[in-house]
Amino acid sequence: MKRELIYLLLCILQLQAIAQDKQPNILFIFADDQCYQTTKAGGNNEIKMPNLDKLADQGVHFSHAYNMGSWSAAVCMASRTMLNTGKTVWNAHQFIKNKNTEAYWSKMMSNAGYTTYFTGKWHLKIEVEKLFDHVKHPRRGMPSDHWNKEVYSRIKEAVRKGEDTQSAMPFGYARPKNEEDQSWLPWDKSNGGYWEGGTHWSEVVANDAIEFIDHAKKEEKPFFMYVAFNAGHDPRQSPKEFIEMYPLENIKVPETFQPEYPQHNELKIGPSLRDEALAPFPRTEHAVKVHRQEYYALLSHMDQQIGRILEHLKTTNQLENTYIIYTADHGLAVGNHGLLGKQNMYDHSLRVPLFIIGPSLSKQKIEADIYIQDIMPTCLELAGNATETEFNSLLPFLNDESKTSYYDGIYSGLMNTQRAIRKDNYKLIVYPTIQKELLFDLEKDPNELENLASSKAHKKIKKELFKSLLKLQEELNDPLELKNINRDEI
Repeated sequence: MKRELIYLLLCILQLQAIAQDKQPNILFIFADDQCYQTTKAGGNNEIKMPNLDKLADQGVHFSHAYNMGSWSAAVCMASRTMLNTGKTVWNAHQFIKNKNTEAYWSKMMSNAGYTTYFTGKWHLKIEVEKLFDHVKHPRRGMPSDHWNKEVYSRIKEAVRKGEDTQSAMPFGYARPKNEEDQSWLPWDKSNGGYWEGGTHWSEVVANDAIEFIDHAKKEEKPFFMYVAFNAGHDPRQSPKEFIEMYPLENIKVPETFQPEYPQHNELKIGPSLRDEALAPFPRTEHAVKVHRQEYYALLSHMDQQIGRILEHLKTTNQLENTYIIYTADHGLAVGNHGLLGKQNMYDHSLRVPLFIIGPSLSKQKIEADIYIQDIMPTCLELAGNATETEFNSLLPFLNDESKTSYYDGIYSGLMNTQRAIRKDNYKLIVYPTIQKELLFDLEKDPNELENLASSKAHKKIKKELFKSLLKLQEELNDPLELKNINRDEI
């Protein structure tokens, strides 16, 4: 009996060793501010991103991936904190005070036997050097520009007095003022930003990643690479040839275009919000076209760099044993609904691309509602370290095409000014500080243009969505009480 137990133990150890040998590499590529609408998979035929198109065509395409929101206007910081801690939005807000490095994604990957690597945008409170084995060129939240506390105070005061804010804007903001305005050019390296250091930041990220791929080939352990581009965050700068790929006359104005969002000042998404101050108020079609041109060009330039990384992975014979996961931290309005930023509850700012290719994965489109932060437990499971998090692994979807979402509605919240739930092809947006609700039938109205909140025919669905939102608030430890809503109308 004792001999049989020893034999069984040896078999288990041998199987573990075999499993260890077969651990896949994981390359996580992270964009900034890229909405799902900017991809061919998302229906955009204007933008040129051939390498992302290949990822979508060759692998698993999650068409309904969302960010959960933010406790501040810096939505990217909240999204990345959730991703790296596995905590939902309000729990992540509390967790940022925790200095336990073992509780972060990269450390869990390291404990699973991986060599960990980071380059690019970090934007978490904890130092990245404490979490990864190798770190190269960590970047701040955005390339530097001319916005500062003095400018913010000046603009905020102008808004308070009801004065024109245009003259208070720093260089590079509130532009273009007219069709002749070319005071700021994306390829002008003297403006700094992405050109700081002499080489475009997207190219630096690709160079760093390629350098590590060469290093990883000599390692015995599998690698976990976290490659984070600042693109397509503003200031949206790229080489001139990428701007020339998008002549202004070919840029379409979004169907949702409007000169101003009606409640932009009340919701604090007006001129005093840095993201929104990039274009003049009221918005013009020309200004929106220019910003979309620069946005597309920066993303296309990033796509070229991604192509370089993937090609090098292939030439070093490491592609076949590597899972590649691509997504962004959240979306961006860029002219939709009179907005430019991501501090809103519309799909263009919550919904992002999510593509996965890897060993044994075939082309598949999955329409289940998920969160982008589900990527963390997915990678941990691939690594053989199925640590429990507050999100869910996506691997069951890959093995069962009939599987539906884990979630009873997709929740999102921004500070104390906005809450939303997406469920059963409807979305309810609540603005508690101004006692206003928006209701959209997403199947009939994917651009979220027709507000059905006052429709008697939709009274029941509105009431059900509001109840579901309250339930999710409780489950997610949302500190905001929606007591300002007139429930008699629901």
